[in-house]
Amino acid sequence: MTATSVAPPPADFLNQLRLELSVKAKNGLDFIVAATLVWAAIAGVWLLHNSASRNGFITFFVGALTLPLARLLSKPLRTIWTLPHNPLQPLGLWLNVAQLFYFPLLMFMFGRYPQHFLMAYGIITGAHFFPYAWFYRAPAFAVMAGMISAGCLGLGLRLPAGQLYLIPVFIAVCLAVLAVLLARSYRQNQRLYQGQAYAEN
Repeated sequence: MTATSVAPPPADFLNQLRLELSVKAKNGLDFIVAATLVWAAIAGVWLLHNSASRNGFITFFVGALTLPLARLLSKPLRTIWTLPHNPLQPLGLWLNVAQLFYFPLLMFMFGRYPQHFLMAYGIITGAHFFPYAWFYRAPAFAVMAGMISAGCLGLGLRLPAGQLYLIPVFIAVCLAVLAVLLARSYRQNQRLYQGQAYAEN
């Protein structure tokens, strides 16, 4: 067997797969932009003069718009959702679906403590970003996961009922910052990916 036919070490191969996902999916930028818009809309919902229960109920439906909105944004942002040849690609979906298992807690908060529902929803949203720091080779996900979760807890425990809209405002701002950081990370990973492809040729 010649030197050129030796398979790359497993760690290197795994990093190549992650790098490809980062570049082709642009670090999930379409989802982050969609989530930014959705949380801005949720802030508008909580500005309405409704009870916390009613605003929480509306929030469920507004939050469900994230996926279809991300799909629409994938075209102008030129992101690729499926890479059949990359075995890590399905993991992105599993990581996203994992947050659904926290929804029984969210439903409990909605039913028993509606004034804290928005805080819980924000914490779940922020925390689920953490594993994407590894998945996309983008540390900004880990930083914002901690910032959003801790920020939502702090705001939720301090804000009066009439100012709960500041929680989704905070989340939307954090997500907008995350989008900028992910765009920068994408450009860095793109240079690495192009250099890797050049070296292989």
